[in-house]
Amino acid sequence: MKEATLKQIAETLGISITTVSKALKNYPDVSDKTRKAVHDLAHQLQYTPNSFAVNLRTKESKTIGVIIPELVHHFFSSVIDGIVAEAEKNGYLVIIQQSSESVVMEKSQVELLLNKRVDGIVMSLSNESNDDEHLKELLRRGVPFVQFDKISKLLNSSKVIIDDQKAALEATAHLISKGCTKIAHIRGPVNPQNAIDRFLGYKKGLEKHDIPFDPSLVYTCSRVSFEEGKEFAAQIIKDHPDVDGIFCITDLVAVGVLAYFNENNIKVPQQIKVIGFSNWFMSQVITPSLSTVEQPSYDMGVAAFNLLLEEMNARKENRSMEPKTVRLETQIIERESTRA
Repeated sequence: MKEATLKQIAETLGISITTVSKALKNYPDVSDKTRKAVHDLAHQLQYTPNSFAVNLRTKESKTIGVIIPELVHHFFSSVIDGIVAEAEKNGYLVIIQQSSESVVMEKSQVELLLNKRVDGIVMSLSNESNDDEHLKELLRRGVPFVQFDKISKLLNSSKVIIDDQKAALEATAHLISKGCTKIAHIRGPVNPQNAIDRFLGYKKGLEKHDIPFDPSLVYTCSRVSFEEGKEFAAQIIKDHPDVDGIFCITDLVAVGVLAYFNENNIKVPQQIKVIGFSNWFMSQVITPSLSTVEQPSYDMGVAAFNLLLEEMNARKENRSMEPKTVRLETQIIERESTRA
């Protein structure tokens, strides 16, 4: 069956296409009788508006793109929940892309979204992102663009972030307040800004409490995974058997650390204390439960969409808009893994 058109409805009812269009939009200058006849026939013919034609007319697709490093991560899935909830309220569809921490995929996904004529893009950068030319191209084209979580400070775009240095300093200070004096840090890869800032916060936390920084206590993840948490836990105990605290880049890595300690009868928190980052749901159910830095992931998604909406509205109205940065608060959640 061919798709019903405005022209078909107009010819069947003997009225103009303009009148049909107005009736479907419930314009007040169309009589109730005509409006009812148009709606009834449209329903009978299963008419749906041609979104492509509407997009050409309004120069909007009512679609946004979201690029994240991984979908399975609780943090990113919660951010997406926030973005989608706000997008639906405002009549936008969301296309979600996963870069799998690959800058090559990230570049192709940006190009795909531009070809799809999305109205704006929200992105958390991949761990490999050290070439931001594809992102500078977005800005040159004037495409509304918001970064969140893993960002590039070199890009003059809107951002939704937390103060990673401050949060990491507080996590380190929390371990020190519980009596830890030799603290290892399992950090993220060298590229993402949040991994850099959490490492710097760890260093500042030590300095603030007059504990010398020892680079041999820093272990660098490449995948930021559960498996690396287990591997580095074993390596830390081998290299530094007197370590009494570990600050991990994410809860996923910290859960791997706790799993190794549980398997090898290393008592947490009696022998060694562990703190993670993000407040993943597994943090509450693992034994012992994991102390962590709570990262407001859902709120980050809400804020990212609303910033993007501001930019999209400004573009639609031909207004210039200076990039904005929204900083969300974090807090330490103390659980069994650091209780004295």
